[in-house]
Amino acid sequence: MRKDELIVYRNCASRNLFSRMSRVMDHDLDRDDDAHIVQEVYECIAMLLDRAGRNGFYGNLWHCYLANILVNDENSYSRASEMRGGIQGTINEAVLHDIQIFKEYFDYDFTELMERLHIDALRYVLDYKPSGEGSKIYNTRIRDRICDLAQRFEQSESAEQMKDLLTQFYGEYGVGKFGLHKAFRVTHDSSGVYIDPILNIRHVYFRDLVGYERAKQKLIENTEAFVEGRPCNNVLLYGEAGTGKSSSIKAVANEFYSRGLRVIEIYRYQFQDLNDVISQIKNRGYKFILYMDDLSFEEFETEYKYLKAVIEGGLEKRPSNVLIYATSNRRHLIRESFSDRDGAEIGDKHHGDTVQEKLSLANRFGVSIYYGAPTYEEYQEIVLSLARRNGIAVDQEQLRKEATRWEMTNGGLSGRTAQQFINYLLGTELADPVAASGKTAENGGKGDGQ
Repeated sequence: MRKDELIVYRNCASRNLFSRMSRVMDHDLDRDDDAHIVQEVYECIAMLLDRAGRNGFYGNLWHCYLANILVNDENSYSRASEMRGGIQGTINEAVLHDIQIFKEYFDYDFTELMERLHIDALRYVLDYKPSGEGSKIYNTRIRDRICDLAQRFEQSESAEQMKDLLTQFYGEYGVGKFGLHKAFRVTHDSSGVYIDPILNIRHVYFRDLVGYERAKQKLIENTEAFVEGRPCNNVLLYGEAGTGKSSSIKAVANEFYSRGLRVIEIYRYQFQDLNDVISQIKNRGYKFILYMDDLSFEEFETEYKYLKAVIEGGLEKRPSNVLIYATSNRRHLIRESFSDRDGAEIGDKHHGDTVQEKLSLANRFGVSIYYGAPTYEEYQEIVLSLARRNGIAVDQEQLRKEATRWEMTNGGLSGRTAQQFINYLLGTELADPVAASGKTAENGGKGDGQ
């Protein structure tokens, strides 16, 4: 096999499983030293099965593995093609050279190897039936797309056809972690700043959030402008706790993922890493939202100064593919006291400057969207909507009474309280049918909360 001749995809050659499978394929079956290669085959089988469990792959696991490393390999071609599709230039000839080598791996027939070495266990990985568990790394749609791509590669009649399929994948989904995942978190250790995928993001969509139509529309319009490359603003979602601010951000991540939007969650104590994060994403083919949840500062906290410089005011212009969305229970983000307003604080000779300093951060968000606590009637409508969505069949009047009792002792009027009430019903209706008033949850599902 010609793994050492790879050019653009040369990093693939250094992967452990790829190298070991190459040695298996290069083995001369007419030689007598089969014992070592037999052990190598079994170890490769174990590695492929392990990857199938983590990735959720099925079918020909060897082909799924090859497809997986191709869609994850970040190189000059894949990064130029992400969210764009085909590109021009000599690089296409180099890529075609590499894909021809990969086609040889896809076309390799293991039949003789299985028969001569008596390794019937290879059939486990050549036609693998999954146990039913999902992927721990990819969402179902992406996992299925990779498995489907592997099958298409297997059926391809030429390297050119394989290259076209791979380029189409890059154009639709992108490449590597940014291409295959919706959301990310920032980590920092002694060796630097890293952007790591969040493997499980709640599948919330705007249609799942009851009410707040004007707030949702304002957020959607700004995000639409961002992904389409039109002028847009940083956004602050503020208001009462439990009203759907964070869920709206999750909905943004889910709704706009297919259009190249990615969300990176960053915490207040990580603001000093903002410039490093931006340097890693500014030249990629995606749109990135830096998401800051529950953003607020006490008077003695100064981390907000890093954020101010990034939003607007630093010498380096913020990249056009980066936007900041934040949620907060405070409109002005930084805690203020009455002394800030009347200048009574001892020692502060320029209290007007103090006030402006504290207001300046919130003012740098061009769009502010208010999420207020629902009225009693709106709260009841949220409860009824979530009950219908979860298949809870119960008299509406009785449901309203139970929902009212619940909110009076469990957090007051909010979408979060409504969802917690529905969760309570779903969890107790079979155990306590009297208290549940004859309710049934036909689909047994969990509602998408506020």
